Amino acid sequence: MVVQATTRIILLGVTMTIAVTGATGHLGRHALTALRNRGVHPTDIVAIVRDPAKAADLAEAGIDVRQADYTNSEALTRALGGVDKLLLISGSEVGQRATQHANIIDAAATAGVTYIAYTSILDAQNSPLALADEHKTTENLLAKSGIEHTILRNGWYWENYASAIETAKATGALFGAAGDGRVAGAAREDYAEAAAAVITNTTDHAGKTYELGGNEHLTYTELAEVISGVIGTHVPYKNLGEAEYAELLENAGVPGPFARILADSDTGITLGALDTHSGDLQRLIGRTSTPVADVLSQA
Repeated sequence: MVVQATTRIILLGVTMTIAVTGATGHLGRHALTALRNRGVHPTDIVAIVRDPAKAADLAEAGIDVRQADYTNSEALTRALGGVDKLLLISGSEVGQRATQHANIIDAAATAGVTYIAYTSILDAQNSPLALADEHKTTENLLAKSGIEHTILRNGWYWENYASAIETAKATGALFGAAGDGRVAGAAREDYAEAAAAVITNTTDHAGKTYELGGNEHLTYTELAEVISGVIGTHVPYKNLGEAEYAELLENAGVPGPFARILADSDTGITLGALDTHSGDLQRLIGRTSTPVADVLSQA
């Protein structure tokens, strides 16, 4: 799906337009809010979506809703017409994202976009995660595009573990294959604020790569303790092998290919692939990251 928001910032008489893909998604909506919190007026935002019905609330807020799709290069080029800066939030269709992102980057170049901020994954060029492959490809495409850009390498979203709450209630345990590895997660809202900080001040951030992760560096045993506090009953962590965990996920209804990707990601955690002590996120948002207990309690 392509959702894009465009914001016109008038500075010294020059009109600047910011586009955001994935604007009806979780991270995209947070990004729109973060932009507005930085003084962007709703009437200066354009949302481009695959299904305009899902953006009805954006239209009601005064945002211009346009329609396009990651697979439709012509529609993307039209949607990006007049855009100066693009916040490219990675797509959700794993296995198709490299092609889809290439379409967006090509459309941006054709439309005359001069700057792109891209939401990648931690240490994408060296990451052992299967999920990192398409991010690495996209980063390489950006490097070859000639478009000025910033790489926002997001860590894990704490919201990824919201479903573990219901699983813990039903089974009495948190399952995974992460061993004693640590996750430096953060809330989607935190990553969205960082993206808004970068896209609204590209002078300071263009050409840079940020490794973004939260203040908490939790093992799954520690995460189970947090979940225990949220649901009010003790939940132990039960570590499984990667194949065994993938099978458990698939038996629980997760499609096989994605179950294997999730299990692979847990194995990556054991290697430190989702941990970082860079401090980049905290510097960009000017505060500590949202505690996982708060995120899961809200979930």
